Amino acid sequence: MAPAIMLAADAPKLSSANTGFMLICSALVMLMTPGLAFFYGGMVRVKSTLNMLMMSFISLGIVTVLWVLYGFSLAFGTGNGLLGWNADWIGLSNIGLTELWDGYTIPVYVFMVFQLMFAIITPALISGALADRVKFSAWALFVALWVTIVYVPVAHWVWGADGWAYKLGVIDFAGGTAVHINAGAAALGVILVIGRRVGFKRDPMRPHSLPLVMLGAGLLWFGWFGFNA
Repeated sequence: MAPAIMLAADAPKLSSANTGFMLICSALVMLMTPGLAFFYGGMVRVKSTLNMLMMSFISLGIVTVLWVLYGFSLAFGTGNGLLGWNADWIGLSNIGLTELWDGYTIPVYVFMVFQLMFAIITPALISGALADRVKFSAWALFVALWVTIVYVPVAHWVWGADGWAYKLGVIDFAGGTAVHINAGAAALGVILVIGRRVGFKRDPMRPHSLPLVMLGAGLLWFGWFGFNA
């Protein structure tokens, strides 16, 4: 009886303060995606501004749908070290509003939303390497495929409780692996395939709006406080 009472007393309980803090951090990280859109949009020529802006913004829509449908389950469910799975998380169909994330004092929904913001901004980071070189429709398809095939498994490797990298003791500080190395490697791979911009080193390619660049940089800086929470 006594051990059972002690276990019940030690079990995590919902913390309103921690939940509120994580929701604020999620909002700050979400702000980084439009900030990135402004930053990239100001760095390109006028003719590419709209495409560059939307290449970041579309990530908000596509990745959110995929993350809710199956991404969260595959990234953070129990699996074989390479990929996770939790049938109750498919479409978020069997998650209670007050169900806590394992070992923490915040709801599963809040953890899911916080991780969603990382999943959203990662493909958006790649878009900067493809300025002037990709159609919006092709980019939208790339985002859906890349998040499913690359981001979700890597997130499980690094952040999943049974991920192979996690078990090796890998510590991912502020998305250094799942976000930054992942996006950087993808950007390098893509530009090696599609090549340079047409007119590179021949036509002027100066940024068309430095105020837009500064606005984006400011939003990214501000959102970074939530990113590093």
